Amino acid sequence: MTTVIIITYSGDGIREKIFKKFFKKKKLFTKKNRQFVKIWRKYGLEGIAFLTPILLSPPGGALIAVVLGGGNEKKKIILHMLIWSVVWSIITTYIFYYSGDSVRSFLK
Repeated sequence: MTTVIIITYSGDGIREKIFKKFFKKKKLFTKKNRQFVKIWRKYGLEGIAFLTPILLSPPGGALIAVVLGGGNEKKKIILHMLIWSVVWSIITTYIFYYSGDSVRSFLK
């Protein structure tokens, strides 16, 4: 969550300074960019926050949320990222905890 907070509050500055310095002009509409925009338009911030813990990294998800229009809603980004990271951590912990019991009983 620390990286989410840092990127959320400094995302605009990162985008302006670092990306323009290190990345040359590339195609604006790549296949990957279109997928992120499609998810953003269909599900919004909640969709990006939902996918961040399992498919994207927290810095990547926060940066996508800031870049695609959530930059004005910084507290909302942090709240959604926190909620979904807690939910996904509970789900994965539950799955691994109980799947471990199943594997051990199968091997006996």
